[in-house]
Formats: sequence, structure tokens, C-alpha cells
Amino acid sequence: TQRTDGGTVFVMGGGPRDENAGKVVPQVTLAVEHYNRMVRLLDRKIPVKVELNIQARFHDETDANGFNVFADLPGTEPSGEVVMIGAHLDSGQSATGATDNGTGVAVLMEAMRILRVVGAKPRRTIRIALWGGEEQGYAGARAYVRDHLADVKTMQLKPAHGLLSAYYNLDNGAGKIRGVWMQGNLGITPVFNQWIEPLRGLGVSTLSPRIVSGSDYVAFDEVGIPAFQFIQDRLEYNSRTHHSNMDVYDRVQRDDVMQMAVVVASFAYNTAMRAEKLPRKPLPMAAAATKPPTR
Repeated sequence: TQRTDGGTVFVMGGGPRDENAGKVVPQVTLAVEHYNRMVRLLDRKIPVKVELNIQARFHDETDANGFNVFADLPGTEPSGEVVMIGAHLDSGQSATGATDNGTGVAVLMEAMRILRVVGAKPRRTIRIALWGGEEQGYAGARAYVRDHLADVKTMQLKPAHGLLSAYYNLDNGAGKIRGVWMQGNLGITPVFNQWIEPLRGLGVSTLSPRIVSGSDYVAFDEVGIPAFQFIQDRLEYNSRTHHSNMDVYDRVQRDDVMQMAVVVASFAYNTAMRAEKLPRKPLPMAAAATKPPTR
């Protein structure tokens, strides 16, 4: 792991994403220094007394109180085609979620503001999506995909699937954007190479073909929508702020988030103005068809 301790408490909500799985026992996370001290005392046969006050509540489907937030910059063409940019609203419970994912939300809102104030008139509608439930397994994004785009289990597509040109995601902390994870979509390379050329002065230069996972774009990628995560400077994300008690406003770099907003606005606008939709990978097989036969 890249993580250190130094007084940082990493708190990670855990639980199965299978709705048929059993309930998870409430868990407590200790600072590394506190845990190590307890171990040393126990090794010396010195009793350790820990007093805890845990208030836990189990939720079921009747507690469906999650939500997503959307806003559109309308396109000028009547085709109904859309470009989406997204970030998740929720955060871990250990701090205020400044870098995971307050910066992502703020940057996307600023990107939309930039496009509006410069008078951009995109051909396709540009839609911002602020997701709920990302930390619980991309719940908000997966619900949107299921209700509006496709059923990942059967790969049955809805009409809106063909109208969504691309989805761009921001969820890697507060560092500058350096490029794009292309999710194995090699057909997009010449397009993105052209788009990053005017952004090289801002430090954008990397196009990686790697297929990565870890945020809401997965929900779109797994039903065949061109979906991408921006590559960012990690800064203290892995070692200090991600899901920790140090994920606070003080860790945000003003110049970096300003750069991010410009890059996101540029990609969204270029996608919205392109004559054709972005190239797509072959449609994935239905999840139901890939399951091994039962005996």
C-alpha cells in the first residue's frame, strides 16, 4: 500500500454489494498508533480496556432515500444527443470529503459555469450529473444507467443509449488533470490526441489505454457507453486524504482545481461539437450470458 499513518485515520465503509448477502457487523477503525500500543500492552500481558459507543442502523429497500442531481446546458440540434460529465456527491464518514469528492463536484460545476458565461452553444446537450451512493458501489450511477440506458444483466438497450456520446468522470482527488484513462477504447486515440494539443501548456499530455475501475464511470463502461476517468496528480490522495480524517478543505489546491475546470470544459465542449459521436468499443456480453452454468 502507498498509505502511511502519521496520525491519519483511514475509515472505509465496508459491506457486500449483493443484496442477498448477509448483514455486516458494525466495525471500528483505530489510528495505527493507538492499535499498535494496544498490541504492545497485550504482548506484555497488560489488560487493555476499550470503551466504545456505537450507534448502528441497518437499512433496507424501504429506506431508499438516495438521490442524484442533474443540470443541462441545452444543445442547439434537435437530435437529442447528450454528453455527460459526472462526479459523486457523497463521501466517507471520517471528514468533510473535500478531495473525495468535493473537488470533483466543484470542478464540474465550474466547468458548466465557464461554458455558460462564454456563451457556448453546443450542438449536443451537455449534462452534469452529481451522483449519490458512489461509496456504496456506484449506486446512483448504476440506477441511472439501469433506468435510462441499459440493463447490464441482459444488455437490453434503451433508446437513450444511442443518444449518449460519452461520459467523463472526475474522482481522483484535488490534483491537476494530466490525461485520460481510455478504458481500452483505442479508436478514441486520434480524437483525444487532437483535443489535448491546446491543453499541453496546462500539463495535459497522457492518454493511457488502460482499463481501470473505481468510480461511477464503470456503470457506463460496462454497458458499452464511451466512459472515461481523468488522470490526475495524486498529491496526498493515497497517502493522506482518501477516506481519512484529513480529507478537509485545507488539502485543496486552488490552482489545480482551476486547471481541472478548464480541461473538463474543453473535453465536454469538443465532444458536444464533434460531427459524429465518439467511437465505441464492441458492446459487452450480457452478464447473464457470461455466468457459468449451474450444476
